[in-house]
Amino acid sequence: MQEFVNFLNGIIWSPALIYLCLGAGLFFSLRTRFMQVRHFSEMWRLLMSGKSSDKGISSFQALAVSLSGRVGAGNIAGVAAAIGFGGPGAVFWMWVVAFFGAATAYIESTLGQIYKEEHEGNYRGGPAYYIEKAMGQKWYAWTFAIATIIATGVLLPMVQSNTIGSAIEQAFGASGSVDTALGVISYAKLYTATGIVMLLGFIIFGGVKRIANFTQVVVPFMALAYIIISVVIIGLNINRLPEVFMMIISDAFTPMAGFGAAIGWGVKRGVYSNEAGQGTGPHAAAAAEVEHPAQQGMVQAFSVYIDTLFVCSATAFMIIITGAYNVHGAGDTFIVQNIAADIAANSPLYTQIAVDSVFSGVGKPFIALALFFFAFTTILAYYFIAENNIYYIKRTLKIPGAVFLLKVVIMSATFYGTIRAADIAWGMGDIGVGIMAWLNIIGILIIFFMSKPALKALKDYERQQQEGVAKYTFDPVKLGIKNADLWEEKLKNKA
Repeated sequence: MQEFVNFLNGIIWSPALIYLCLGAGLFFSLRTRFMQVRHFSEMWRLLMSGKSSDKGISSFQALAVSLSGRVGAGNIAGVAAAIGFGGPGAVFWMWVVAFFGAATAYIESTLGQIYKEEHEGNYRGGPAYYIEKAMGQKWYAWTFAIATIIATGVLLPMVQSNTIGSAIEQAFGASGSVDTALGVISYAKLYTATGIVMLLGFIIFGGVKRIANFTQVVVPFMALAYIIISVVIIGLNINRLPEVFMMIISDAFTPMAGFGAAIGWGVKRGVYSNEAGQGTGPHAAAAAEVEHPAQQGMVQAFSVYIDTLFVCSATAFMIIITGAYNVHGAGDTFIVQNIAADIAANSPLYTQIAVDSVFSGVGKPFIALALFFFAFTTILAYYFIAENNIYYIKRTLKIPGAVFLLKVVIMSATFYGTIRAADIAWGMGDIGVGIMAWLNIIGILIIFFMSKPALKALKDYERQQQEGVAKYTFDPVKLGIKNADLWEEKLKNKA
């Protein structure tokens, strides 16, 4: 099974996808005149403003739901894997994909807002909706929706829950084991899996508002606590910071693990972590109540910065500055070996060892706790995304009990992922991310060349900014944007 998963990943994550992610980000950055830089202050203003409604959540709640998807196991175990297999230079390529990816996040999230719909009293949207409405290809939209349901309902939750289980087992010990039909399972993982599934069921059966309310409290708290700990560790090793920074930059272009390994792992884990172009962010963006679609696009662009430039960088600096990593070479060899050879790079252990080297006895439980919040809220975001695509399919094909079935499936996948080996869980997660990225990036590029709706929205927003309007409005018909039915209806109701 592991060999088959590795074979599929080799096809999906070929250099073509690496360059597609980077190329699309560069292209959208140039076409939006680097909106991720020009509108930085506006992003911050929008983040702190906006209110929810009966149908939609606030911009901040949408950011929190989106961030809960972006900030997860990829920020701790994913960064460790990038360093472990690609060398310190992989961190530089994570930064590059984040900077350019912010423009991609703007494009896809603005599209999510423009083409959103109302279902059962809530806003729904995402790539399946804008592919059908802007590109006019329903088969392609269905392909994305089905792929996303499988990826976010089955494959990706296993990665997150597996990381939680591994971290808790490392922090508190296995506490014995039990022989089951699924193999020998430690009691630590069994209790963890049961607890996660019970809490997950309580929240997802409460609907999107409960998910938003939970994540808007947990996400900022967990991210801030994690960054504070990292700042303390970096501060205590501040004399090594210039050396570490130069190591990351120099290794990016003369990499110890090979140029292909550095850029490949940097982009792969960068996309996995910040999700720019993957097509997950637009689902949360579409659920927001905003005056203008470009506003939520800007907020989502800012979330890429928070994820990679803050949280991922915090992890990377902690690991490298304390030397808590190995760099794998060909086969079982090591290019750099600072810690025991049997410590898996795909696990949270690099980060746990890094924190433990400064806060003795605290590192493993602290990272286990941080990972619980990071990864659990990501599972919630995955459910929200899968549910959106179920609702998209239900517009055409009425499947009784489909949403209930999704809840059962994601809870089962979460339980199974917690008790499985890390390598196969991460491999299956990479397959899910890769397929979604291929479908979504090709889709938004085609839409851009067909009608440029997200760019038109940006120019319209900038025009109103210059005019100093008290309240922004969005008229898709006036801008030549077709099939933005909900926004057209909004304008009619105002008139």
